[in-house]
Amino acid sequence: MKFSFKNDYSEGCHPNILQALLQYNLDQQAGYGEDEYSLKAKALIKEKINNAGSEVFLVSGGTQANLIVISSVLKPYQCAVSASSGHILNNETGAIEATGHKILNIDTPDGKLRPSDIIPVLENHKNAPHQVMPKLVYISNSTELGTIYQAKELEELSAFCKQNRLYLFMDGARLGHGLTSAISDLTLEKVAALTDIFYLGGTKNGALIGEAIVINTISLQEDFAFNIKQKGALMAKGRLLGIQFMELMKNDLYFDLARHANQQAMKIKNALKEKGVEFLSDTYTNQIFPILSNGLIQKLSESFEFYVWKKIDEESSAIRLITSWSTGDDAITRFIEIIRTEL
Repeated sequence: MKFSFKNDYSEGCHPNILQALLQYNLDQQAGYGEDEYSLKAKALIKEKINNAGSEVFLVSGGTQANLIVISSVLKPYQCAVSASSGHILNNETGAIEATGHKILNIDTPDGKLRPSDIIPVLENHKNAPHQVMPKLVYISNSTELGTIYQAKELEELSAFCKQNRLYLFMDGARLGHGLTSAISDLTLEKVAALTDIFYLGGTKNGALIGEAIVINTISLQEDFAFNIKQKGALMAKGRLLGIQFMELMKNDLYFDLARHANQQAMKIKNALKEKGVEFLSDTYTNQIFPILSNGLIQKLSESFEFYVWKKIDEESSAIRLITSWSTGDDAITRFIEIIRTEL
């Protein structure tokens, strides 16, 4: 059977979560996120971000989180700004556009946005009321290219957004991986202080399902629950999400799982670098993009599943390899052995 490096959600969930779901299975609890586990999970998240004024909302998936956040924040004539590699632009079936909001995309080599990238967009959308109004800046950490924001970069972007009355929203589907990267100097507390809204992704980091939306700007918290209900995301058995995040937040399990995924990816990256392999982007998270010959890609595909990400030339392509919270050493060793034999 082939081992999959296609994504970080091929496995089910961490055993602690399964055990907790069984342990609390017959407990009667209030519905719609008012159960004691959801309340405990939210309290733990607030404690970790050191912001009692933030509000936490649990939903089942990343596209759902992006859709609800952006559609609730923007007025009908306002739009979002995203890097061209952004998930909302390429992998959500036009979910944002379906709510009536345009996305203005910006080409960047590393998937990150900087104030200098956004300034031309603002300059080109001053013809009110004939053009949409840029109002929300959408970023991901880690990005779709596996890169991360450093504290100074996020500080500069946050200050720019405040100066220009823009909301800053961080897609955190892989936030755990971004924050535990060996080169990261960001903390969860800083993310909360510098963004209007972000979310902690559970689906890609040890949960069965679930994302924790954190709204830090008080004016955006009001009536947000109505948006969740209207979009069909308010689960009657909200305990399913609450139990999972309660377990993930205990003893920093969430960050330990992400750190493991990163470390496994770096083992492959280092082995490839030893053989002189170049990469599409220099990443330190659980996503790596080595550029390999098409022949080697074919050889590797006999034992592993992964995406061929981008054609480089007639002889070579970049592939995407993603490790997960449960990727074991056996798969890593097998992959490295083939690389060392073939290169």
